[in-house]
Amino acid sequence: MKASPTVWTGRVLTGLFALFMLGASALPKLAGMPVAEEIMAQLGWPAGYAFAIGLVEVTLVILYLIPRTSVLGAVLFMGLFGGAMATQMRAGSPLFSHQLFSIYLGLFMWGGLWLRDPALRAVFPFRRGPAEAVS
Repeated sequence: MKASPTVWTGRVLTGLFALFMLGASALPKLAGMPVAEEIMAQLGWPAGYAFAIGLVEVTLVILYLIPRTSVLGAVLFMGLFGGAMATQMRAGSPLFSHQLFSIYLGLFMWGGLWLRDPALRAVFPFRRGPAEAVS
């Protein structure tokens, strides 16, 4: 069966999200790159937490990419993003570029999942106006 353009758009968004999380976030932490520990220290994290957070990120990406566990992965990612947002707020980082970045990632992640998963679209339908409201 051929996938619709909506599903393909969702797959592309999902792939971009996964590549970003793996390449820009998890890889530097897992590879022990000094930049990861430096950023964590600037945010007030003690040394040595970067690797564990990188493992959590990889685990969540895997959960998110597997269709049967994708919603669980997305929900758990939102918990991770909430912690990241709280850390940025506590550190006094800029609002739109740092504090709200987790919200941007979450919207991107859920958007990709919503577009590629018909069951999720059925649970959270897009409604255009009051004429389509359920009575």
